[in-house]
Amino acid sequence: MKSIQSNLKKAKKYLDKNHCVAVPTETVYGLAGNAYSDLSVKKIFRLKKRPMNNPLIVHYSDFKKVKEDCYINDNFIKLYKKFCPGPITFILKLKKNSKISKFVTNKQQSLAVRFPRHPLFKKLLKSLPYPLAAPSANISTKLSSVQPSDVIEEFGSKIKYVLNGGKCRIGVESTIINLLSKPTLLRYGGLDVSKIEKILKEKILVKYNSKNKISPGQFRLHYSPGVPLRINAKKPKKNEAFVLTKKRKANSKNYYYLSKKNDLKQSAKNLYSLLRTIKKDGYKMIAVEKIPNEGIGKTINDRLKRASKY
Repeated sequence: MKSIQSNLKKAKKYLDKNHCVAVPTETVYGLAGNAYSDLSVKKIFRLKKRPMNNPLIVHYSDFKKVKEDCYINDNFIKLYKKFCPGPITFILKLKKNSKISKFVTNKQQSLAVRFPRHPLFKKLLKSLPYPLAAPSANISTKLSSVQPSDVIEEFGSKIKYVLNGGKCRIGVESTIINLLSKPTLLRYGGLDVSKIEKILKEKILVKYNSKNKISPGQFRLHYSPGVPLRINAKKPKKNEAFVLTKKRKANSKNYYYLSKKNDLKQSAKNLYSLLRTIKKDGYKMIAVEKIPNEGIGKTINDRLKRASKY
Protein backbone atom coordinates (compact mmCIF):
# COMPACT_ATOMS: atom_id res chain seq x y z
CA MET A 1 0.00 0.00 0.00
CA LYS A 2 2.83 2.35 0.93
CA SER A 3 4.56 1.82 -2.42
CA ILE A 4 1.27 2.49 -4.29
CA GLN A 5 0.90 5.81 -2.44
CA SER A 6 4.50 6.81 -3.14
CA ASN A 7 4.13 5.85 -6.83
CA LEU A 8 0.98 7.99 -7.09
CA LYS A 9 2.79 10.89 -5.37
CA LYS A 10 5.66 10.58 -7.82
CA ALA A 11 3.30 10.62 -10.83
CA LYS A 12 1.45 13.64 -9.38
CA LYS A 13 4.72 15.50 -8.77
CA TYR A 14 5.74 15.16 -12.43
CA LEU A 15 2.25 16.03 -13.74
CA ASP A 16 2.10 19.14 -11.52
CA LYS A 17 5.34 20.29 -13.17
CA ASN A 18 3.78 19.88 -16.65
CA HIS A 19 5.70 16.71 -17.49
CA CYS A 20 4.13 13.65 -19.14
CA VAL A 21 3.82 10.28 -17.41
CA ALA A 22 2.53 6.92 -18.64
CA VAL A 23 -0.59 5.69 -16.84
CA PRO A 24 -2.39 2.33 -16.82
CA THR A 25 -6.00 2.09 -17.97
CA GLU A 26 -8.18 -0.98 -18.43
CA THR A 27 -7.84 -0.55 -22.22
CA VAL A 28 -4.21 0.46 -23.03
CA TYR A 29 -1.52 2.58 -21.34
CA GLY A 30 -1.96 6.32 -21.77
CA LEU A 31 0.61 9.11 -22.14
CA ALA A 32 -0.82 11.63 -19.70
CA GLY A 33 -0.43 15.35 -19.18
CA ASN A 34 -2.42 18.19 -17.61
CA ALA A 35 -5.30 18.88 -20.03
CA TYR A 36 -5.47 22.53 -18.87
CA SER A 37 -1.81 23.18 -19.71
CA ASP A 38 -0.72 24.10 -23.25
CA LEU A 39 2.83 23.15 -22.30
CA SER A 40 1.87 19.61 -21.16
CA VAL A 41 -0.41 18.99 -24.13
CA LYS A 42 2.21 20.12 -26.65
CA LYS A 43 4.70 17.73 -24.99
CA ILE A 44 2.26 14.83 -25.56
CA PHE A 45 2.05 15.61 -29.29
CA ARG A 46 5.81 16.02 -29.55
CA LEU A 47 6.63 12.77 -27.73
CA LYS A 48 4.12 10.77 -29.75
CA LYS A 49 5.06 12.49 -33.06
CA ARG A 50 1.30 12.87 -33.38
CA PRO A 51 -0.30 15.21 -35.94
CA MET A 52 -1.71 18.28 -34.17
CA ASN A 53 -5.07 17.78 -35.92
CA ASN A 54 -5.61 14.45 -34.12
CA PRO A 55 -7.55 15.39 -30.94
CA LEU A 56 -6.86 13.87 -27.52
CA ILE A 57 -9.15 12.08 -25.08
CA VAL A 58 -9.42 13.78 -21.67
CA HIS A 59 -9.84 11.59 -18.59
CA TYR A 60 -11.96 12.63 -15.61
CA SER A 61 -12.51 11.15 -12.16
CA ASP A 62 -16.26 11.76 -12.14
CA PHE A 63 -19.42 13.30 -13.57
CA LYS A 64 -19.19 16.55 -11.56
CA LYS A 65 -15.74 17.38 -12.92
CA VAL A 66 -16.74 16.93 -16.55
CA LYS A 67 -19.62 19.42 -16.08
CA GLU A 68 -17.03 22.16 -15.49
CA ASP A 69 -15.82 21.76 -19.10
CA CYS A 70 -18.71 20.28 -21.11
CA TYR A 71 -22.46 20.44 -21.64
CA ILE A 72 -24.05 17.11 -20.84
CA ASN A 73 -27.14 15.60 -22.44
CA ASP A 74 -29.64 12.78 -21.80
CA ASN A 75 -27.84 10.20 -23.93
CA PHE A 76 -24.61 10.87 -22.06
CA ILE A 77 -26.35 10.47 -18.69
CA LYS A 78 -27.91 7.14 -19.71
CA LEU A 79 -24.60 5.73 -20.97
CA TYR A 80 -22.57 7.15 -18.08
CA LYS A 81 -24.86 5.50 -15.52
CA LYS A 82 -24.58 2.13 -17.24
CA PHE A 83 -20.99 1.93 -18.44
CA CYS A 84 -18.81 4.33 -16.42
CA PRO A 85 -16.16 4.01 -15.33
CA GLY A 86 -15.31 1.89 -18.37
CA PRO A 87 -13.98 1.60 -21.93
CA ILE A 88 -16.22 4.21 -23.56
CA THR A 89 -15.33 7.74 -24.73
CA PHE A 90 -17.98 10.41 -25.34
CA ILE A 91 -17.79 13.42 -27.67
CA LEU A 92 -19.52 16.31 -25.85
CA LYS A 93 -19.98 20.02 -26.54
CA LEU A 94 -17.23 22.10 -24.96
CA LYS A 95 -18.16 25.09 -22.81
CA LYS A 96 -16.74 28.44 -23.96
CA ASN A 97 -15.25 29.14 -20.54
CA SER A 98 -13.57 25.71 -20.29
CA LYS A 99 -9.92 25.67 -19.22
CA ILE A 100 -9.13 22.78 -21.62
CA SER A 101 -6.07 23.60 -23.76
CA LYS A 102 -7.02 24.48 -27.34
CA PHE A 103 -4.35 22.03 -28.52
CA VAL A 104 -6.38 19.11 -27.07
CA THR A 105 -9.39 19.63 -29.32
CA ASN A 106 -8.03 20.41 -32.82
CA LYS A 107 -9.76 23.81 -32.29
CA GLN A 108 -13.18 22.12 -32.24
CA GLN A 109 -16.01 23.15 -29.92
CA SER A 110 -16.19 19.57 -28.68
CA LEU A 111 -14.22 17.32 -26.35
CA ALA A 112 -13.59 13.57 -26.15
CA VAL A 113 -14.08 12.54 -22.48
CA ARG A 114 -13.59 9.26 -20.65
CA PHE A 115 -13.85 7.87 -17.11
CA PRO A 116 -11.24 5.10 -16.76
CA ARG A 117 -11.90 2.04 -14.60
CA HIS A 118 -8.30 1.13 -13.64
CA PRO A 119 -8.10 1.65 -9.83
CA LEU A 120 -4.63 3.22 -9.94
CA PHE A 121 -5.56 5.74 -12.61
CA LYS A 122 -8.82 6.58 -10.78
CA LYS A 123 -6.86 7.31 -7.59
CA LEU A 124 -4.43 9.50 -9.51
CA LEU A 125 -7.24 11.51 -11.14
CA LYS A 126 -8.91 12.06 -7.76
CA SER A 127 -5.67 13.52 -6.38
CA LEU A 128 -5.36 16.14 -9.15
CA PRO A 129 -7.08 19.54 -9.56
CA TYR A 130 -7.13 19.09 -13.37
CA PRO A 131 -8.20 16.32 -15.79
CA LEU A 132 -5.62 14.39 -17.81
CA ALA A 133 -5.26 14.33 -21.57
CA ALA A 134 -3.99 10.81 -22.23
CA PRO A 135 -3.79 9.29 -25.72
CA SER A 136 -2.25 5.82 -26.01
CA ALA A 137 1.39 5.64 -24.89
CA ASN A 138 3.00 4.88 -28.25
CA ILE A 139 4.57 6.60 -31.22
CA SER A 140 1.83 7.77 -33.60
CA THR A 141 0.52 5.08 -36.04
CA LYS A 142 2.34 2.31 -34.10
CA LEU A 143 0.97 -0.37 -31.77
CA SER A 144 -0.51 0.78 -28.47
CA SER A 145 1.22 -0.20 -25.22
CA VAL A 146 -0.53 -2.70 -22.94
CA GLN A 147 2.19 -3.12 -20.29
CA PRO A 148 5.01 -0.98 -18.84
CA SER A 149 7.73 -2.70 -20.92
CA ASP A 150 5.90 -1.64 -24.12
CA VAL A 151 5.96 2.00 -22.99
CA ILE A 152 9.70 1.81 -22.25
CA GLU A 153 10.26 0.18 -25.65
CA GLU A 154 8.43 3.09 -27.32
CA PHE A 155 9.90 6.04 -25.42
CA GLY A 156 12.93 4.92 -23.39
CA SER A 157 14.04 7.75 -21.09
CA LYS A 158 12.06 10.41 -23.01
CA ILE A 159 9.20 10.21 -20.52
CA LYS A 160 9.67 10.99 -16.86
CA TYR A 161 7.74 8.16 -15.25
CA VAL A 162 5.66 5.02 -15.89
CA LEU A 163 2.97 4.34 -13.29
CA ASN A 164 3.01 0.54 -13.20
CA GLY A 165 -0.50 -0.94 -13.14
CA GLY A 166 0.37 -4.33 -14.66
CA LYS A 167 -0.97 -5.61 -17.99
CA CYS A 168 -4.15 -3.97 -19.31
CA ARG A 169 -7.27 -6.10 -18.85
CA ILE A 170 -8.99 -5.30 -22.17
CA GLY A 171 -5.99 -4.60 -24.43
CA VAL A 172 -7.68 -2.45 -27.11
CA GLU A 173 -8.69 1.22 -26.96
CA SER A 174 -12.04 2.60 -25.83
CA THR A 175 -15.16 2.72 -27.98
CA ILE A 176 -15.79 6.33 -29.12
CA ILE A 177 -19.33 7.63 -29.52
CA ASN A 178 -20.24 11.08 -30.78
CA LEU A 179 -23.15 12.53 -28.77
CA LEU A 180 -23.20 16.02 -30.31
CA SER A 181 -26.31 15.13 -32.32
CA LYS A 182 -27.57 11.68 -33.38
CA PRO A 183 -25.37 9.09 -31.57
CA THR A 184 -22.63 7.98 -33.98
CA LEU A 185 -19.82 5.47 -33.54
CA LEU A 186 -16.41 6.98 -34.39
CA ARG A 187 -14.23 4.05 -33.26
CA TYR A 188 -14.87 0.42 -32.36
CA GLY A 189 -13.34 -0.40 -28.99
CA GLY A 190 -13.52 -2.27 -25.70
CA LEU A 191 -17.31 -1.85 -25.30
CA ASP A 192 -19.60 -3.71 -27.71
CA VAL A 193 -21.74 -1.28 -29.72
CA SER A 194 -24.82 -3.54 -29.37
CA LYS A 195 -24.74 -2.84 -25.60
CA ILE A 196 -24.85 0.91 -26.29
CA GLU A 197 -27.76 0.42 -28.70
CA LYS A 198 -29.66 -1.51 -26.05
CA ILE A 199 -29.40 1.36 -23.57
CA LEU A 200 -30.23 4.13 -26.07
CA LYS A 201 -32.88 1.97 -27.77
CA GLU A 202 -31.70 3.04 -31.22
CA LYS A 203 -29.37 1.95 -33.99
CA ILE A 204 -25.97 3.60 -33.82
CA LEU A 205 -24.59 5.06 -37.05
CA VAL A 206 -20.99 4.18 -37.88
CA LYS A 207 -18.80 6.97 -39.26
CA TYR A 208 -15.08 6.55 -39.96
CA ASN A 209 -12.36 8.77 -41.33
CA SER A 210 -14.40 11.97 -41.40
CA LYS A 211 -12.50 15.04 -42.66
CA ASN A 212 -13.51 16.98 -39.58
CA LYS A 213 -11.42 15.19 -36.95
CA ILE A 214 -13.25 15.45 -33.62
CA SER A 215 -11.78 12.35 -31.99
CA PRO A 216 -8.82 9.96 -32.15
CA GLY A 217 -9.03 6.77 -34.23
CA GLN A 218 -10.17 8.47 -37.43
CA PHE A 219 -6.93 8.17 -39.40
CA ARG A 220 -6.60 5.30 -41.85
CA LEU A 221 -3.12 4.05 -40.87
CA HIS A 222 -2.93 3.20 -37.20
CA TYR A 223 -2.04 0.36 -34.82
CA SER A 224 0.76 -0.77 -37.16
CA PRO A 225 3.36 -3.33 -36.03
CA GLY A 226 5.80 -1.76 -38.51
CA VAL A 227 5.75 -4.69 -40.97
CA PRO A 228 3.23 -5.46 -43.75
CA LEU A 229 0.15 -7.31 -42.54
CA ARG A 230 -2.43 -9.34 -44.50
CA ILE A 231 -5.93 -9.97 -43.16
CA ASN A 232 -8.43 -12.82 -43.78
CA ALA A 233 -5.58 -15.18 -44.79
CA LYS A 234 -6.35 -18.88 -45.32
CA LYS A 235 -2.69 -19.90 -45.03
CA PRO A 236 0.68 -18.17 -44.67
CA LYS A 237 3.16 -17.54 -47.45
CA LYS A 238 6.77 -18.60 -47.08
CA ASN A 239 8.56 -16.75 -44.22
CA GLU A 240 5.28 -15.17 -43.03
CA ALA A 241 4.11 -15.26 -39.39
CA PHE A 242 0.57 -16.70 -39.17
CA VAL A 243 -1.78 -15.33 -36.49
CA LEU A 244 -4.55 -17.68 -35.35
CA THR A 245 -7.46 -17.61 -32.90
CA LYS A 246 -8.04 -21.33 -32.49
CA LYS A 247 -5.76 -24.35 -32.07
CA ARG A 248 -4.64 -26.13 -35.25
CA LYS A 249 -3.88 -29.84 -35.37
CA ALA A 250 -0.63 -29.24 -37.19
CA ASN A 251 1.79 -26.85 -35.53
CA SER A 252 4.60 -24.76 -36.90
CA LYS A 253 7.08 -22.30 -35.45
CA ASN A 254 5.51 -19.48 -37.50
CA TYR A 255 2.07 -20.04 -35.86
CA TYR A 256 1.15 -17.41 -33.27
CA TYR A 257 -2.03 -17.75 -31.23
CA LEU A 258 -4.18 -14.83 -30.08
CA SER A 259 -6.31 -17.49 -28.41
CA LYS A 260 -6.40 -21.27 -28.70
CA LYS A 261 -10.15 -21.53 -28.08
CA ASN A 262 -11.49 -18.84 -30.42
CA ASP A 263 -12.05 -16.56 -27.42
CA LEU A 264 -12.46 -13.06 -28.87
CA LYS A 265 -11.95 -11.21 -25.57
CA GLN A 266 -8.68 -13.05 -25.00
CA SER A 267 -7.71 -12.38 -28.64
CA ALA A 268 -8.27 -8.63 -28.17
CA LYS A 269 -6.26 -8.62 -24.94
CA ASN A 270 -3.33 -10.39 -26.65
CA LEU A 271 -3.45 -8.58 -30.02
CA TYR A 272 -0.85 -5.82 -29.57
CA SER A 273 1.54 -7.90 -27.45
CA LEU A 274 1.51 -10.70 -30.03
CA LEU A 275 2.18 -8.35 -32.95
CA ARG A 276 5.10 -6.83 -31.02
CA THR A 277 6.50 -10.34 -30.35
CA ILE A 278 6.25 -11.29 -34.05
CA LYS A 279 8.21 -8.18 -35.05
CA LYS A 280 10.88 -8.92 -32.40
CA ASP A 281 11.11 -12.50 -33.72
CA GLY A 282 12.27 -11.03 -37.02
CA TYR A 283 9.34 -11.70 -39.35
CA LYS A 284 9.01 -9.26 -42.25
CA MET A 285 5.40 -10.21 -43.10
CA ILE A 286 2.33 -11.14 -41.04
CA ALA A 287 -0.80 -13.01 -42.14
CA VAL A 288 -3.89 -13.11 -39.92
CA GLU A 289 -6.68 -15.66 -40.32
CA LYS A 290 -10.27 -14.42 -40.63
CA ILE A 291 -11.58 -13.10 -37.28
CA PRO A 292 -15.34 -13.46 -36.58
CA ASN A 293 -16.85 -9.99 -37.12
CA GLU A 294 -18.99 -9.92 -33.97
CA GLY A 295 -18.73 -8.29 -30.53
CA ILE A 296 -15.14 -7.30 -29.79
CA GLY A 297 -14.17 -9.15 -33.00
CA LYS A 298 -15.33 -6.00 -34.84
CA THR A 299 -12.75 -4.03 -32.87
CA ILE A 300 -9.98 -6.54 -33.66
CA ASN A 301 -10.89 -6.40 -37.37
CA ASP A 302 -10.90 -2.59 -37.30
CA ARG A 303 -7.39 -2.53 -35.78
CA LEU A 304 -6.05 -5.13 -38.22
CA LYS A 305 -7.58 -3.33 -41.20
CA ARG A 306 -5.86 -0.09 -40.22
CA ALA A 307 -2.59 -1.88 -39.46
CA SER A 308 -2.70 -3.44 -42.95
CA LYS A 309 -2.53 0.04 -44.59
CA TYR A 310 1.27 -0.15 -44.08
